[in-house]
Amino acid sequence: MIVLITGASHTGKTALAQKLLEKYKYPYLSVDHLKMGLIRSGYTKLTTMSDDSALTDYLWPIVCGIMKTAIENEQNLIVEGCYIPFDWSKDFAAEYLTKIKFYCLVMSEKYINNHFHEIMKYADVIEKRIEDEGLTIDTVLRDNAEILELCRSHKLEYILIDNEYQVNLEL
Repeated sequence: MIVLITGASHTGKTALAQKLLEKYKYPYLSVDHLKMGLIRSGYTKLTTMSDDSALTDYLWPIVCGIMKTAIENEQNLIVEGCYIPFDWSKDFAAEYLTKIKFYCLVMSEKYINNHFHEIMKYADVIEKRIEDEGLTIDTVLRDNAEILELCRSHKLEYILIDNEYQVNLEL
């Protein structure tokens, strides 16, 4: 089984992947780690400042290949990151789709307004963030509203974080 986790920045994708790894012993692939490996190795001209759509266009075919290989070998894998397109399912035949569980984390406007200090506090809970200067309550509100709209327009299910941060998945 492939567990695909996406959402806006700072929604807890990596922390959730880590929890699932610890609970189910499934390895996980951080799309951000893949991005940084390709950037640092010089295998791409893209940078951390590149447009998200350019990064998605570059990274997603690689991630798809990894997911298909894991499915074909009957291996479990958690894949988490921002660079997952909302029309992701078009890249998989039906027999692959039955092996993929998709989760999108979205924080509500109310949650962000009431818990922004906690969002900032937990930003480094799993990974150390190097470039976080541009993060403001306004960017978090905007990004989550955009992700929510994309989920709705693509008819994708999402996990809405509204009152308190309670994200527990049973696979």
